[in-house]
Amino acid sequence: MNENQLVLRPMGDSAIVAELGQKMDQETHFRVKALAAALKKNPFRGMTGYVPAFTTLTVFYDPLSLSFTEMSRRLQSLAEDIGTGEELQPKVVEIPVCYGGEFGPDLPFVAEYNKLSPEEVIRIHASGEYLVYMIGFAPGFPYLGGMSERIAAPRKPSPRVKVPAGSVGIAGKQTGIYSLDSPGGWQLIGRTPLSLFRVDRNPPGLLEMGDIVRFRPISRAEYERWEADGNHAYQR
Repeated sequence: MNENQLVLRPMGDSAIVAELGQKMDQETHFRVKALAAALKKNPFRGMTGYVPAFTTLTVFYDPLSLSFTEMSRRLQSLAEDIGTGEELQPKVVEIPVCYGGEFGPDLPFVAEYNKLSPEEVIRIHASGEYLVYMIGFAPGFPYLGGMSERIAAPRKPSPRVKVPAGSVGIAGKQTGIYSLDSPGGWQLIGRTPLSLFRVDRNPPGLLEMGDIVRFRPISRAEYERWEADGNHAYQR
């Protein structure tokens, strides 16, 4: 694929996958984000939704209203005018995290694996600025890019049956936040009192593709105050 080349392919008879790059990097991300923004601004009859990912954007449509050829033509036209997407201003979201202890049972492993102290892992993790490349795995679960390779760690050999919502984990060179109670194999280093996904909110997810996340360490007492005050509920 040449730079900025758009590749379109069908996914069944009611969806089309637009591939805007071949690797997970900021340039490809910006193009995916820009195409998603163009679709949001210029929805057309027959389109039923779209899902952005690391390098692709899948667009769903009503095959009784639109053909694959028509969808391809519309996406090609939009893609020609999206630019780089870098001009789109991201939303910055601060996520408070209580690191270690029962909230981060794998913090010692991540530290030992990287020949660091737990305090150094926390400092490095909390000093980063992370880009939400996509939402996936579970509703509201953010895949974050930009983590220092100094604290990278492999997934657990066997996933946990239940990981509590709000858990902050590391898997390879990525970090993420469990939005719901679910099984998972990421190395858990902390937990946030914020609710990342609530069905009684509109929109239900705290984070969106393209947002910037910053982590702020908090104490166990602060975590408990967040919960007691109801600050785990969020406003957007």
